[in-house]
Amino acid sequence: MTAITTQEFSGTGTILNPATGAVAGEVHWTDPADVPTIAEGLRKAQREWEQRGAKGRAKALARFAVWLGEHRDEIEELLIKETGKSAVDAAQEVPLLIMILAYVVKTMEKALAPESRPAALPFLAIKKITVHYRPRPVVGIIAPWNYPVANALMDAIGALAAGCAVLLKPSERTPLTAEVLRRGWLESGAPDVLALAQGARDVSEAVIDNADFVQFTGSSATGRKVMERAARRLTPVSLELGGKDPMIVCDDADIELAAHAAVWGAMFNAGQTCVSVERVYVLEPVYDQFVEAVVRDVKALRVGGDGHFGALIDEGQRAVTERHVADAKAKGARVLTGGQVPDGPGSFYPPTVLVDVDHSMACMTEETFGPTLPIMKVGSVVEAIRLANDSEYGLSASVFSRDVERAKDIALQLDCGAVNINDVISNLMCTTAPMGGWKASGIGARFGGADGMRKYCRVETVVAPRTNLGAGGNYYHNSLKALARMNRMMTKMALARPRRTAK
Repeated sequence: MTAITTQEFSGTGTILNPATGAVAGEVHWTDPADVPTIAEGLRKAQREWEQRGAKGRAKALARFAVWLGEHRDEIEELLIKETGKSAVDAAQEVPLLIMILAYVVKTMEKALAPESRPAALPFLAIKKITVHYRPRPVVGIIAPWNYPVANALMDAIGALAAGCAVLLKPSERTPLTAEVLRRGWLESGAPDVLALAQGARDVSEAVIDNADFVQFTGSSATGRKVMERAARRLTPVSLELGGKDPMIVCDDADIELAAHAAVWGAMFNAGQTCVSVERVYVLEPVYDQFVEAVVRDVKALRVGGDGHFGALIDEGQRAVTERHVADAKAKGARVLTGGQVPDGPGSFYPPTVLVDVDHSMACMTEETFGPTLPIMKVGSVVEAIRLANDSEYGLSASVFSRDVERAKDIALQLDCGAVNINDVISNLMCTTAPMGGWKASGIGARFGGADGMRKYCRVETVVAPRTNLGAGGNYYHNSLKALARMNRMMTKMALARPRRTAK
């Protein structure tokens, strides 16, 4: 079962619920030829949006947060229909956006204010140096299907706060909730600086060609294509790409906590999360205890709309999960739970625990994006670190140990953008810190406090005189003697050593 009935992406398309096959809604696909006109309209509206200043924009964003809270039930109902999520998983997205909005509204004025910079040398103190953050007119956001509400707006919020207009291209698999979000933006009284472009690859390319900055979330393979396309116009990009996040369980870990975390981190949203737990390395002394606890927890899970997690987005994604499990079994892995496609409608896959795995298996090296949990026994922390780093990906990781300092030491040896200690996925909530990947997991970062807004800006330095004294000291109209004197003074001051403080 696929979520889309049309293959042409022209005119109107029908979106199906991947869990039931029922019609979730209709979408009007955007003609790629219309994208330049949409972008030009955004550029015109952006000028007034920028001129409102941070205070004015904060008021609009605050009203939008209220609207989201008031319409949460409507958004989640549609979210479940177009993704096949469970109600438990769908309930996470709107609160995350409201949390981000609350933080941004409180901090954006200070984050975007001009900054004074000191003079490098005393004689340059006659100049006043100010760095200004000027918004890029149109930010193109190409969003994924796994979190069509949160991923669509968690990046848009920073861009809108910065004073940019946003051209959002939702995934063609999940285009419906984006329509509701845009409606809410306008109904909350905000200006028309948030537009949609609905469609597939050709529409994405048009967005890239007409944006001044591109934020993309998706697979590493597609991220490379986005970057290549953007390079034609030297358009800057930020890419949040795939992951194969490792979890290390030390021999002194709280095993119950680690097991609960592994199961939730692997199965949440049917495993369709970029920072989900995709492979676990457990120290030998606690391996059996950990596996037993994980299997117990997984067997208690319920799959379905009223269960812990719902369907995979489509049959294609389920086929990837099936292939990884079959490959592991063929190479000697054992399946302790799940591992077989259930009868009945919908692209469901049962929560699956795999043991006796190694890095010859796709389940340990390729991104699965499904509800599987492969667990590998290791003899030492050194081996666990080596295996965790033996990956083309480097998005995030987790380390479990009762000794937090030991866990921190391990964390700083892992090649990834974020590490959670005695927890999983929690870095996604830390909007004051950057969320970015290493290696094939991305370039740049989302969030990051002030940087999460400033990344959508161009930096402009303004150098103004504090006084006319000394202006033009090195101009051509001065005598050679005066120029030589000026050069000697600059060299002497630049090379001068700081005075030692008397003891």
